[in-house]
Amino acid sequence: MDQVPGTPDQQPAASGLPSCYRHPGRETGIRCNRCDRPICPDCMVSASVGFQCPNCVREGSGTGHAPAANQPRTLAGGTVAADPRLVTKILIGLNVAVFVAVLSKVFGDHLVDDYLLVGRWPPAPYAPTEGVADGEWYRLFTSMFLHEQFWHIGFNMVSLWLIGGPLEAALGRVRYLTLYLVSGLFGSALTYLIASPTQGSLGASGAVFGLFGATAVLMKRMNYDMRPLIGMLVINLIFTFSGGIAWQAHIGGFVAGIVIAIGMVYAPRERRSLVQYGTCALVLAVTVALVLMRTAALT
Repeated sequence: MDQVPGTPDQQPAASGLPSCYRHPGRETGIRCNRCDRPICPDCMVSASVGFQCPNCVREGSGTGHAPAANQPRTLAGGTVAADPRLVTKILIGLNVAVFVAVLSKVFGDHLVDDYLLVGRWPPAPYAPTEGVADGEWYRLFTSMFLHEQFWHIGFNMVSLWLIGGPLEAALGRVRYLTLYLVSGLFGSALTYLIASPTQGSLGASGAVFGLFGATAVLMKRMNYDMRPLIGMLVINLIFTFSGGIAWQAHIGGFVAGIVIAIGMVYAPRERRSLVQYGTCALVLAVTVALVLMRTAALT
């Protein structure tokens, strides 16, 4: 849905604060440094001084007069993109495409068995004979894009759209994608470490819970009302521990998302990239260590 620019003078809400010009109803006390329009956290783009709205950022980047070093950045220092949800759309598209392939069996009957997360298959004539413990480490990654039930992929993709979009806009594409993948891998590693080696698991839930954790950190950083997010987390945790769900992936992804987001949104400006990607590297190193530990125990 296209956003319609408002005017600098927005009518104040009942609390006395004006509403965001791109999201009517969202109260905010922050204004764009260039046009003075009120903007909410989803619309705030970090500039050299203060914040700017997406419209002013697009106008400034399209003139060709401002040096690249002075171009406004996202809250986490990422590059401002014309489509702030592009990576989220691509991730949803990949998950849906794999789901269609699973349903249509275009790649055979054992697509799920070949790529889901399993430590070691139990002896069976119809099943694959190897798992992560036997060297198929790619399962830690491929399982993040596999779904079998409509409700499963539906729930994950709706959550990815609602949570992922604002996060991508706040972090920037590269940081957002790194957060998603590393959180998902950590969730897979924790599942591999704790769950039974013959238990198969699949789905984007670990990565999505990483986005939940990162959103909590971002909202805390912006002093935003966290009650809606807490409500969503409670509902998700109820489903997580209701049985039949790999809770290890959810908890692992959530914890990894919190740690990575802390490094991303609280990193000092002068050492921003070093702290941000150093935090991601640390979480990834712990992920590898957990996998090696579990593999050594099973071999």
